[in-house]
Amino acid sequence: MVVNPSAPNGSPDSGHATSLAYSTIRDQILSGELPGGHRLREDDLAAMIGVSRTPIREALRSLAAEGLVTHERNRGFQVESWTLKDLEEVYGLRSLLEPYATALAATSGLLDIDALAAIADAMDEAISQPKLDVEVITELNNRFHDAIMEASGNQRLRLLVISVAQVPIVRRTFSQYTPADLKRSLAQHQELVESLRSGDPVWAEAVMRAHMRLGWISTQRRFHGAQLTLMSDSADVEQ
Repeated sequence: MVVNPSAPNGSPDSGHATSLAYSTIRDQILSGELPGGHRLREDDLAAMIGVSRTPIREALRSLAAEGLVTHERNRGFQVESWTLKDLEEVYGLRSLLEPYATALAATSGLLDIDALAAIADAMDEAISQPKLDVEVITELNNRFHDAIMEASGNQRLRLLVISVAQVPIVRRTFSQYTPADLKRSLAQHQELVESLRSGDPVWAEAVMRAHMRLGWISTQRRFHGAQLTLMSDSADVEQ
């Protein structure tokens, strides 16, 4: 289980309510159920989750510290909206951090390579199904990458990667992959398994860097597609 350093703490009773509010709101943001710019009203959230406003407020403060929501005086909290420049910065950091972590994982002796290979195989199996389940693919992908980060043996580095990669549009890049991009991405997963199995840090680092580049290209496509949809919707409203 990944423990997020920004997760709220408190007494057992209040801590449970705050943790429930935090995890519920956070999951809805990361899944896209609460989109960028959505106003987060404490009363509505409290009623939905079944807690008082106090844990909701504490959860929102933690999410603001994590960068998933913003707070404006006299306007309250809202889900962070991400610009293409924001996403470029995210992928720039990931392109530095994840290849380095992968190189460490190749020689740390901490990686369960058979478990990693099983995740890669499960992703291959998932895309062979008649209907692509993006949620399943996304979950497997997150497990794959976190297993490598864990095997780097550098917990601070792993937490940095987690904090950077928690952008909703980044976590769901597979929803915008072309079939060719998806096959290429999963082929890179298989190559990552082989490079890590060989214990070659240079090879492993290079494959992860190429993998990050493909993710960035697909994220740009997703972002531009969302912008075009918004423009189209606005034009329909004006007509």
